[in-house]
Parts: sequence; structure tokens; C-alpha cells
Amino acid sequence: MNNAPANDPPNPTSAEAGVIFADLVREGTDHADVLALLPDPATAQPCLDVAEDAARAIHGTMSVAHVGADPERMIAAPEEIDLQMLRDLTEGSPHKRFERVARAFEDWKQCKPGRERLLLDDCRGEVARCVSAKVRETALVVAPCHGNMDARDAFHDLVFHERKLVLAPPAGTHAGNLLGHVVIGWKPHGHARGAVAAARRWLAAADRVTVLCVNDEPDGSYQSTARELLDQLGLDGDVVAINSAGLSVGETILDFAKSANATCLLIGAFKHGYFLELLLGRVTHYLLSHSPLPLMMKH
Repeated sequence: MNNAPANDPPNPTSAEAGVIFADLVREGTDHADVLALLPDPATAQPCLDVAEDAARAIHGTMSVAHVGADPERMIAAPEEIDLQMLRDLTEGSPHKRFERVARAFEDWKQCKPGRERLLLDDCRGEVARCVSAKVRETALVVAPCHGNMDARDAFHDLVFHERKLVLAPPAGTHAGNLLGHVVIGWKPHGHARGAVAAARRWLAAADRVTVLCVNDEPDGSYQSTARELLDQLGLDGDVVAINSAGLSVGETILDFAKSANATCLLIGAFKHGYFLELLLGRVTHYLLSHSPLPLMMKH
């Protein structure tokens, strides 16, 4: 599993020999199957572990990139720039934040053979621009859903602006065997169909796939549409229908995932939009906050 940048970077003269600097490469040069996006040093290791697992499962390629806000490189309202500059007091300068991510990446590389060829791409400035440049040619982006301001902004851009297939690692360490048993939370709407279609390569490589229909309609439309979609995509999987029995849909999905020894969840994300999900405690927001498993999603 190798990094596959479009251009070979010049030889760095600094001690950061494992870094591709953003001003030395063209935007959009990442063509790997899986990108580990590292906006926050606290979540770097689980993102890298999950991304490595996801790339290996499909015999694909992996790349790694840091994105971070830098007010000196931003074109934004004065209030936004002031807010970013205040972060220096608690989080350090943009360069210091990047150095912590780079250190976490180098520590991770040293833990296992075969990671030597991976390089860390660095893009700082406006987070939205950096995210767009780095994820353009990537099929799956592994990124944290929680963390510092860069992490939260990057995740929002990935889901709502770039509409990428995103894989959020769980809190803590990744247990491995990402595709041992993938549970799909299914309801027949566009976001769910798009998520399953985008994840087809990973679902085809999974040892086991279960489509979970919670609170199906009396005519069984959730189950019938789930079977139709699996057939259309040429995927093998079981279709299971259960009733939430007074629990929320999110709680029901997690209870089932635990009982079925699931290793990953897949959902169509934020059907009702981010703020409505946040206010009403909808399924995506609940799973992002409570899932102990990697959560794959697409809006």
C-alpha cells in the first residue's frame, strides 16, 4: 500500500523530510483511494489506523494530508480572522499546530514496517479551500468528526460542501478488522442510496454485510428496497427488520450493532440537515456522538 502523489516533491532541506509542503505541489494532486485527513493531532492516530485498514481491505492506495486555518493566508471577514488569531493563545500558532500533527504522523509511521513511503501533505489557509484541494480525487476520506476548530470545520466541509464518502473513526483506538461485519442503517431515501453506492468497493470486500431496517412500513418497503439495491450493486448481504420498541433509531442501531458484533456502520448522513439534526437529536448526530465503531457516511 503506497502513497500515490501525482508529482514527486523536491527534496526538502528541513528536518521535516516526510512532509510535502502545499506551496511545492499543485492543488488536487491526491489520487489515492483513501485519504487520511489530519486537522487535529489528538485524533491523528485513529484516523491513520482506520485509513490504513480501509485501503488495505480493497488493496488500494492511501495518502495523508494536514489541513489547518492560517489567518495570514486567509481571505475572510475581519471577525473570522480575529477569531482564528485568538486560537494562538490556547492552541499555538498554525505552524505549531501543524508540527504536532507532523510529529504524531512520524510516530505512527515508526510503529509498523511498510509505512516508509507515506508522506504528509500540508495545506494551510482557508480550511474549506484546503479540504476541496486535497479530497478532489479521493474515493474515501477518513476524518474526525470532533476535535479542534479545524477538525469540526473540515468535517462540515467534507460532508455538506464536498459531499464525500467520509469515514469517522471512533473515540480511542481502532480495533482493526474494519470490514469484518458492516451494518447499514437503511431507510429508502436518496442519502442512504448514495452512501451505499459510494461505499460499494468496501462493501464488496466486507466479510459480512447486514442491512438493518428499523421500524419498517407495513408493506415492508424498507426491506424490499434494500434487497433491490443490493441486487443492483451486485452485493451479498442480509436484510434484517427490527422494531425500536421505545428506543430511538440511533440507540436501536447501536444495540443491534453490538449484538451482531459489527465492526463498522454505514448510513446516509444528515437527511434533515445539520442544524435540525442537532436540535432534534436525529440519527446521524446521535451516532456521531455515541458510536464506538467507525462510522461511514455520505450526505
